Amino acid sequence: MDLELTSQQKQHQEQFRAFVTQEMAPYADQWDQDERIPSEVIQKLANQGYLGAIVPSEYGGPGMDALTFGLLCEEIGGGSASLLSLITVHGMVCQALLKWGTPAQKTQWLPKLATGEVIGGFGLTEPNVGSDAKSIETTATHVDNAYVLNGEKKWISFGQVANLFLIFAQCEGKPSAFLVTRDRPGFSTLPINGLLGFRSAMLAQLLMKDCRIPEDHLVGKIGFGFSHVAGAALDHGRYCVGWGCVGGGQACLDACLYYTGERKQFGGFLKGHQLIQQMIANMITQIKAARLLCYHAAYLKDKGDPSLIMETSIAKYFASQMINQVASDAVQIHGANGCSSDYPVQRYLRDAKIMEIIEGSSQMQQIIIAKSGYQNFLLEKRKARRHDDATQS
Repeated sequence: MDLELTSQQKQHQEQFRAFVTQEMAPYADQWDQDERIPSEVIQKLANQGYLGAIVPSEYGGPGMDALTFGLLCEEIGGGSASLLSLITVHGMVCQALLKWGTPAQKTQWLPKLATGEVIGGFGLTEPNVGSDAKSIETTATHVDNAYVLNGEKKWISFGQVANLFLIFAQCEGKPSAFLVTRDRPGFSTLPINGLLGFRSAMLAQLLMKDCRIPEDHLVGKIGFGFSHVAGAALDHGRYCVGWGCVGGGQACLDACLYYTGERKQFGGFLKGHQLIQQMIANMITQIKAARLLCYHAAYLKDKGDPSLIMETSIAKYFASQMINQVASDAVQIHGANGCSSDYPVQRYLRDAKIMEIIEGSSQMQQIIIAKSGYQNFLLEKRKARRHDDATQS
Protein backbone atom coordinates (compact mmCIF):
# COMPACT_ATOMS: atom_id res chain seq x y z
CA MET A 1 0.00 0.00 0.00
CA ASP A 2 1.47 3.34 -1.10
CA LEU A 3 0.99 6.02 1.58
CA GLU A 4 2.41 8.83 -0.55
CA LEU A 5 -0.18 11.29 -1.81
CA THR A 6 -0.11 12.13 -5.50
CA SER A 7 0.57 15.73 -6.50
CA GLN A 8 -3.12 16.10 -7.36
CA GLN A 9 -4.21 14.72 -3.98
CA LYS A 10 -1.83 17.11 -2.22
CA GLN A 11 -3.29 19.98 -4.20
CA HIS A 12 -6.82 18.94 -3.26
CA GLN A 13 -5.79 18.63 0.39
CA GLU A 14 -4.44 22.18 0.36
CA GLN A 15 -7.67 23.43 -1.22
CA PHE A 16 -9.80 21.62 1.37
CA ARG A 17 -7.70 23.03 4.20
CA ALA A 18 -7.90 26.56 2.85
CA PHE A 19 -11.69 26.31 2.54
CA VAL A 20 -12.04 25.10 6.13
CA THR A 21 -9.65 27.77 7.43
CA GLN A 22 -11.45 30.59 5.66
CA GLU A 23 -15.08 29.54 5.57
CA MET A 24 -15.61 27.23 8.55
CA ALA A 25 -13.18 27.34 11.47
CA PRO A 26 -13.76 31.01 12.42
CA TYR A 27 -17.53 30.53 12.57
CA ALA A 28 -18.08 26.97 13.82
CA ASP A 29 -18.46 27.96 17.48
CA GLN A 30 -21.10 30.54 16.57
CA TRP A 31 -22.97 27.99 14.47
CA ASP A 32 -22.86 25.68 17.46
CA GLN A 33 -24.41 28.34 19.68
CA ASP A 34 -27.02 29.27 17.07
CA GLU A 35 -27.81 25.58 16.43
CA ARG A 36 -27.84 26.15 12.68
CA ILE A 37 -25.56 26.53 9.69
CA PRO A 38 -26.38 29.43 7.33
CA SER A 39 -27.72 28.39 3.94
CA GLU A 40 -25.00 30.39 2.19
CA VAL A 41 -22.36 28.20 3.82
CA ILE A 42 -24.05 25.07 2.50
CA GLN A 43 -24.19 26.71 -0.91
CA LYS A 44 -20.47 27.45 -0.78
CA LEU A 45 -19.86 23.81 0.06
CA ALA A 46 -21.95 22.82 -2.95
CA ASN A 47 -20.22 25.31 -5.24
CA GLN A 48 -16.88 23.72 -4.40
CA GLY A 49 -18.23 20.34 -5.47
CA TYR A 50 -17.85 18.95 -1.95
CA LEU A 51 -21.49 17.90 -1.48
CA GLY A 52 -21.39 15.72 -4.57
CA ALA A 53 -17.79 14.63 -4.02
CA ILE A 54 -18.40 10.95 -4.80
CA VAL A 55 -20.81 11.53 -7.71
CA PRO A 56 -19.16 10.52 -11.03
CA SER A 57 -18.58 13.11 -13.73
CA GLU A 58 -21.28 11.56 -15.92
CA TYR A 59 -23.82 12.85 -13.38
CA GLY A 60 -22.14 16.22 -12.89
CA GLY A 61 -19.97 15.45 -9.85
CA PRO A 62 -16.19 15.56 -9.40
CA GLY A 63 -15.99 11.79 -8.91
CA MET A 64 -13.29 11.94 -6.22
CA ASP A 65 -11.28 8.80 -5.55
CA ALA A 66 -11.67 7.28 -2.09
CA LEU A 67 -8.51 8.77 -0.61
CA THR A 68 -9.21 12.28 -1.87
CA PHE A 69 -12.72 12.07 -0.44
CA GLY A 70 -11.23 10.87 2.85
CA LEU A 71 -8.91 13.88 2.93
CA LEU A 72 -11.94 16.12 2.40
CA CYS A 73 -13.76 14.49 5.33
CA GLU A 74 -10.67 14.88 7.51
CA GLU A 75 -10.44 18.61 6.88
CA ILE A 76 -14.18 19.22 7.21
CA GLY A 77 -14.26 17.14 10.41
CA GLY A 78 -11.54 19.33 11.90
CA GLY A 79 -13.53 22.47 11.15
CA SER A 80 -17.07 21.46 12.09
CA ALA A 81 -18.39 18.01 12.97
CA SER A 82 -21.90 19.27 12.23
CA LEU A 83 -20.97 20.21 8.68
CA LEU A 84 -19.20 16.87 8.34
CA SER A 85 -22.53 15.21 9.08
CA LEU A 86 -24.00 16.97 6.03
CA ILE A 87 -21.20 15.61 3.85
CA THR A 88 -21.86 12.20 5.41
CA VAL A 89 -25.64 11.85 5.03
CA HIS A 90 -25.78 13.62 1.68
CA GLY A 91 -23.10 11.23 0.44
CA MET A 92 -24.97 8.25 1.87
CA VAL A 93 -27.98 9.10 -0.28
CA CYS A 94 -25.70 9.50 -3.31
CA GLN A 95 -23.98 6.19 -2.60
CA ALA A 96 -27.28 4.33 -2.20
CA LEU A 97 -28.50 5.65 -5.54
CA LEU A 98 -25.21 4.91 -7.28
CA LYS A 99 -25.29 1.34 -6.03
CA TRP A 100 -28.99 0.48 -6.13
CA GLY A 101 -30.87 3.24 -7.95
CA THR A 102 -32.53 2.66 -11.30
CA PRO A 103 -31.09 4.43 -14.37
CA ALA A 104 -34.02 6.85 -14.22
CA GLN A 105 -33.45 7.58 -10.52
CA LYS A 106 -29.76 8.22 -11.11
CA THR A 107 -30.44 10.52 -14.03
CA GLN A 108 -33.13 12.44 -12.15
CA TRP A 109 -31.47 12.88 -8.76
CA LEU A 110 -27.68 12.52 -8.90
CA PRO A 111 -27.03 15.71 -10.92
CA LYS A 112 -29.17 17.69 -8.47
CA LEU A 113 -27.45 16.10 -5.48
CA ALA A 114 -24.05 16.81 -7.04
CA THR A 115 -24.74 20.54 -7.37
CA GLY A 116 -26.56 20.95 -4.07
CA GLU A 117 -29.81 21.87 -5.80
CA VAL A 118 -31.19 19.00 -3.74
CA ILE A 119 -30.00 18.20 -0.20
CA GLY A 120 -30.19 14.55 0.82
CA GLY A 121 -31.38 13.18 4.17
CA PHE A 122 -31.04 9.63 5.50
CA GLY A 123 -34.16 8.34 7.30
CA LEU A 124 -33.40 5.09 9.10
CA THR A 125 -33.45 5.67 12.88
CA GLU A 126 -36.82 5.89 14.65
CA PRO A 127 -38.05 6.83 18.14
CA ASN A 128 -38.20 3.13 19.12
CA VAL A 129 -35.52 1.73 16.81
CA GLY A 130 -31.80 2.50 16.78
CA SER A 131 -29.14 -0.18 16.36
CA ASP A 132 -31.74 -2.86 15.56
CA ALA A 133 -32.45 -1.07 12.29
CA LYS A 134 -34.00 -4.03 10.49
CA SER A 135 -36.89 -3.82 12.98
CA ILE A 136 -38.08 -0.41 11.78
CA GLU A 137 -41.75 0.32 12.44
CA THR A 138 -42.48 2.73 9.57
CA THR A 139 -44.69 1.01 7.00
CA ALA A 140 -45.13 1.31 3.24
CA THR A 141 -48.24 -0.06 1.58
CA HIS A 142 -48.54 -0.61 -2.17
CA VAL A 143 -51.77 1.04 -3.34
CA ASP A 144 -52.78 1.82 -6.94
CA ASN A 145 -49.31 2.21 -8.51
CA ALA A 146 -48.04 4.12 -5.49
CA TYR A 147 -46.69 3.54 -1.99
CA VAL A 148 -48.30 5.03 1.11
CA LEU A 149 -45.92 5.61 4.03
CA ASN A 150 -46.81 5.92 7.70
CA GLY A 151 -44.37 6.34 10.56
CA GLU A 152 -41.74 8.51 12.22
CA LYS A 153 -37.98 8.98 11.92
CA LYS A 154 -35.80 10.66 14.51
CA TRP A 155 -32.32 12.19 14.85
CA ILE A 156 -32.13 12.93 11.12
CA SER A 157 -29.13 15.16 10.37
CA PHE A 158 -30.09 18.24 8.36
CA GLY A 159 -33.67 17.01 8.38
CA GLN A 160 -34.74 20.64 8.84
CA VAL A 161 -33.45 21.62 5.40
CA ALA A 162 -33.05 18.43 3.33
CA ASN A 163 -35.56 18.02 0.51
CA LEU A 164 -34.89 14.46 -0.66
CA PHE A 165 -35.00 11.72 1.95
CA LEU A 166 -34.03 8.09 1.67
CA ILE A 167 -36.66 6.52 3.91
CA PHE A 168 -36.63 2.93 5.16
CA ALA A 169 -39.95 1.21 5.84
CA GLN A 170 -41.47 -2.24 6.20
CA CYS A 171 -43.21 -3.21 2.96
CA GLU A 172 -44.90 -6.61 2.86
CA GLY A 173 -43.09 -7.27 6.14
CA LYS A 174 -39.67 -6.66 4.57
CA PRO A 175 -37.33 -3.67 5.09
CA SER A 176 -37.37 -1.57 1.92
CA ALA A 177 -36.03 1.82 0.82
CA PHE A 178 -37.91 4.73 -0.76
CA LEU A 179 -37.21 8.24 -1.99
CA VAL A 180 -39.48 10.84 -0.38
CA THR A 181 -39.40 14.52 -1.25
CA ARG A 182 -40.23 17.17 1.31
CA ASP A 183 -43.17 18.48 -0.72
CA ARG A 184 -45.17 15.22 -0.60
CA PRO A 185 -48.58 15.58 1.13
CA GLY A 186 -48.52 13.92 4.54
CA PHE A 187 -44.80 14.56 5.07
CA SER A 188 -43.60 17.03 7.74
CA THR A 189 -40.64 17.68 10.01
CA LEU A 190 -40.08 18.89 13.57
CA PRO A 191 -36.75 20.47 14.60
CA ILE A 192 -34.68 18.85 17.35
CA ASN A 193 -32.64 21.20 19.55
CA GLY A 194 -30.59 21.16 22.73
CA LEU A 195 -28.33 18.25 21.81
CA LEU A 196 -25.05 17.39 23.51
CA GLY A 197 -23.09 17.64 20.26
CA PHE A 198 -23.64 18.25 16.54
CA ARG A 199 -25.74 21.20 17.64
CA SER A 200 -25.62 22.94 14.28
CA ALA A 201 -26.48 19.81 12.28
CA MET A 202 -30.13 20.94 12.23
CA LEU A 203 -31.53 17.56 13.22
CA ALA A 204 -35.20 16.83 12.83
CA GLN A 205 -37.94 14.32 13.40
CA LEU A 206 -39.68 13.20 10.23
CA LEU A 207 -43.42 12.53 10.29
CA MET A 208 -45.26 10.60 7.58
CA LYS A 209 -49.02 10.25 7.72
CA ASP A 210 -50.57 8.61 4.67
CA CYS A 211 -47.67 10.03 2.68
CA ARG A 212 -48.18 8.92 -0.91
CA ILE A 213 -45.15 8.59 -3.21
CA PRO A 214 -44.85 7.36 -6.82
CA GLU A 215 -44.25 3.67 -7.38
CA ASP A 216 -40.92 4.35 -9.08
CA HIS A 217 -39.53 5.88 -5.87
CA LEU A 218 -38.70 2.41 -4.55
CA VAL A 219 -34.90 2.02 -4.38
CA GLY A 220 -33.73 -1.52 -5.08
CA LYS A 221 -36.22 -4.31 -4.50
CA ILE A 222 -38.70 -5.04 -1.73
CA GLY A 223 -36.69 -6.56 1.10
CA PHE A 224 -33.40 -5.01 -0.07
CA GLY A 225 -33.76 -1.98 2.20
CA PHE A 226 -31.52 -2.91 5.09
CA SER A 227 -29.18 -5.59 3.75
CA HIS A 228 -28.38 -3.86 0.46
CA VAL A 229 -29.42 -0.20 0.27
CA ALA A 230 -28.76 0.79 3.89
CA GLY A 231 -25.68 -1.44 3.96
CA ALA A 232 -24.05 0.44 1.08
CA ALA A 233 -24.99 3.80 2.58
CA LEU A 234 -23.80 2.96 6.10
CA ASP A 235 -20.47 1.66 4.86
CA HIS A 236 -19.95 5.01 3.14
CA GLY A 237 -21.07 6.85 6.28
CA ARG A 238 -18.63 4.96 8.50
CA TYR A 239 -15.81 5.73 6.12
CA CYS A 240 -16.65 9.43 6.21
CA VAL A 241 -17.00 9.50 10.00
CA GLY A 242 -13.71 7.67 10.52
CA TRP A 243 -11.84 10.28 8.50
CA GLY A 244 -13.78 13.07 10.22
CA CYS A 245 -12.64 11.76 13.60
CA VAL A 246 -9.04 11.99 12.42
CA GLY A 247 -9.64 15.62 11.48
CA GLY A 248 -11.30 16.33 14.81
CA GLY A 249 -8.42 14.69 16.65
CA GLN A 250 -5.92 16.79 14.73
CA ALA A 251 -7.87 19.94 15.60
CA CYS A 252 -7.67 18.99 19.29
CA LEU A 253 -3.94 18.39 19.02
CA ASP A 254 -3.32 21.67 17.21
CA ALA A 255 -5.28 23.55 19.87
CA CYS A 256 -3.23 21.91 22.63
CA LEU A 257 0.12 22.53 20.92
CA TYR A 258 -0.75 26.22 20.68
CA TYR A 259 -2.17 26.49 24.20
CA THR A 260 0.69 24.69 25.94
CA GLY A 261 3.17 26.99 24.21
CA GLU A 262 1.35 30.08 25.49
CA ARG A 263 0.10 29.11 28.94
CA LYS A 264 2.48 29.30 31.91
CA GLN A 265 2.14 27.43 35.20
CA PHE A 266 4.69 26.85 37.97
CA GLY A 267 7.15 29.23 36.34
CA GLY A 268 7.20 27.62 32.90
CA PHE A 269 5.16 26.89 29.82
CA LEU A 270 2.81 23.91 30.02
CA LYS A 271 4.66 22.20 27.18
CA GLY A 272 7.67 21.81 29.46
CA HIS A 273 5.80 19.65 32.01
CA GLN A 274 6.30 15.93 31.56
CA LEU A 275 2.69 14.91 32.26
CA ILE A 276 1.55 17.35 29.57
CA GLN A 277 4.15 15.88 27.22
CA GLN A 278 2.78 12.41 27.95
CA MET A 279 -0.73 13.48 26.96
CA ILE A 280 0.54 15.20 23.80
CA ALA A 281 2.57 12.11 22.87
CA ASN A 282 -0.46 9.87 23.30
CA MET A 283 -2.55 12.23 21.15
CA ILE A 284 -0.01 12.21 18.34
CA THR A 285 0.32 8.43 18.41
CA GLN A 286 -3.40 7.72 18.47
CA ILE A 287 -4.17 10.21 15.70
CA LYS A 288 -1.46 8.75 13.48
CA ALA A 289 -2.76 5.22 14.10
CA ALA A 290 -6.33 6.24 13.22
CA ARG A 291 -5.14 8.02 10.09
CA LEU A 292 -3.27 4.91 8.94
CA LEU A 293 -6.38 2.77 9.42
CA CYS A 294 -8.34 5.25 7.31
CA TYR A 295 -5.61 5.20 4.65
CA HIS A 296 -5.88 1.41 4.57
CA ALA A 297 -9.67 1.59 4.17
CA ALA A 298 -9.22 4.10 1.33
CA TYR A 299 -6.74 1.79 -0.40
CA LEU A 300 -9.17 -1.13 -0.21
CA LYS A 301 -12.09 1.06 -1.31
CA ASP A 302 -10.28 2.17 -4.46
CA LYS A 303 -9.34 -1.45 -5.18
CA GLY A 304 -12.87 -2.71 -4.58
CA ASP A 305 -11.52 -5.25 -2.10
CA PRO A 306 -14.28 -7.32 -0.42
CA SER A 307 -12.61 -6.93 2.99
CA LEU A 308 -13.44 -3.22 2.85
CA ILE A 309 -16.53 -3.49 5.05
CA MET A 310 -14.67 -4.92 8.03
CA GLU A 311 -11.67 -2.62 7.57
CA THR A 312 -13.95 0.41 7.40
CA SER A 313 -15.66 -0.69 10.62
CA ILE A 314 -12.25 -1.07 12.27
CA ALA A 315 -11.23 2.42 11.13
CA LYS A 316 -14.48 3.99 12.31
CA TYR A 317 -14.41 2.13 15.62
CA PHE A 318 -10.81 3.01 16.44
CA ALA A 319 -11.04 6.60 15.21
CA SER A 320 -14.20 7.35 17.19
CA GLN A 321 -12.63 5.89 20.34
CA MET A 322 -9.50 7.91 19.64
CA ILE A 323 -11.22 11.26 19.29
CA ASN A 324 -13.08 10.81 22.57
CA GLN A 325 -9.83 10.26 24.46
CA VAL A 326 -8.00 13.01 22.59
CA ALA A 327 -10.83 15.53 23.07
CA SER A 328 -11.09 14.67 26.76
CA ASP A 329 -7.35 15.22 27.20
CA ALA A 330 -7.59 18.47 25.24
CA VAL A 331 -10.16 19.82 27.69
CA GLN A 332 -8.05 18.59 30.62
CA ILE A 333 -4.98 20.39 29.29
CA HIS A 334 -6.98 23.59 28.91
CA GLY A 335 -8.34 23.25 32.45
CA ALA A 336 -11.24 25.56 33.27
CA ASN A 337 -10.66 27.35 29.97
CA GLY A 338 -11.45 24.07 28.24
CA CYS A 339 -14.96 24.18 29.69
CA SER A 340 -15.57 27.68 28.35
CA SER A 341 -17.19 28.61 25.07
CA ASP A 342 -14.19 30.88 24.52
CA TYR A 343 -12.22 27.79 23.47
CA PRO A 344 -13.31 25.26 20.82
CA VAL A 345 -12.10 22.18 22.71
CA GLN A 346 -15.36 22.01 24.67
CA ARG A 347 -17.20 21.69 21.32
CA TYR A 348 -14.72 19.07 20.14
CA LEU A 349 -15.46 16.98 23.24
CA ARG A 350 -19.23 17.24 22.89
CA ASP A 351 -19.07 16.38 19.20
CA ALA A 352 -16.66 13.51 19.83
CA LYS A 353 -19.23 11.57 21.84
CA ILE A 354 -21.65 11.64 18.92
CA MET A 355 -19.02 10.00 16.72
CA GLU A 356 -19.30 6.84 18.82
CA ILE A 357 -23.03 6.63 18.10
CA ILE A 358 -23.71 7.68 14.50
CA GLU A 359 -23.58 5.32 11.50
CA GLY A 360 -23.43 2.34 13.84
CA SER A 361 -22.41 2.60 17.50
CA SER A 362 -19.04 1.41 18.76
CA GLN A 363 -20.74 -1.71 20.05
CA MET A 364 -22.21 -2.48 16.62
CA GLN A 365 -18.78 -2.03 15.07
CA GLN A 366 -17.36 -4.47 17.61
CA ILE A 367 -19.99 -7.04 16.61
CA ILE A 368 -19.19 -6.59 12.90
CA ILE A 369 -15.45 -6.84 13.53
CA ALA A 370 -15.74 -9.91 15.79
CA LYS A 371 -18.05 -11.75 13.36
CA SER A 372 -15.69 -11.03 10.48
CA GLY A 373 -12.79 -12.24 12.61
CA TYR A 374 -14.49 -15.57 13.29
CA GLN A 375 -15.44 -15.96 9.63
CA ASN A 376 -11.88 -15.29 8.49
CA PHE A 377 -10.55 -17.73 11.07
CA LEU A 378 -12.85 -20.52 9.87
CA LEU A 379 -12.03 -19.73 6.24
CA GLU A 380 -8.32 -20.02 6.90
CA LYS A 381 -8.86 -23.33 8.70
CA ARG A 382 -10.77 -24.68 5.69
CA LYS A 383 -8.03 -23.55 3.34
CA ALA A 384 -5.40 -25.23 5.49
CA ARG A 385 -7.45 -28.44 5.63
CA ARG A 386 -7.86 -28.50 1.83
CA HIS A 387 -4.14 -27.90 1.42
CA ASP A 388 -3.33 -30.77 3.77
CA ASP A 389 -5.76 -33.09 1.95
CA ALA A 390 -4.25 -32.17 -1.41
CA THR A 391 -0.73 -32.75 -0.12
CA GLN A 392 -1.62 -36.18 1.34
CA SER A 393 -3.30 -37.31 -1.88
